Amino acid sequence: MIGGVLAVTSLLVIRLRAPTVPLPSEIALPDGARATALTQGETWYAVVTDADEILIFDRLTGEMLQRIEVMTSP
Repeated sequence: MIGGVLAVTSLLVIRLRAPTVPLPSEIALPDGARATALTQGETWYAVVTDADEILIFDRLTGEMLQRIEVMTSP
């Protein structure tokens, strides 16, 4: 049991020390867009706007990769 605790602790320390690419200090949104939420993955980040869109950006270049319109019910 002690070995298991040590293994889990070691894995957590190794995983938490893994280098990540930081988010940019500023994100250029299309004109008139206002961010309401942000989420991120290893190679991308996504911004949810007040216009019911999800904008997905490349984490390294900041280039917008995809724009997804969220369809909401009336």
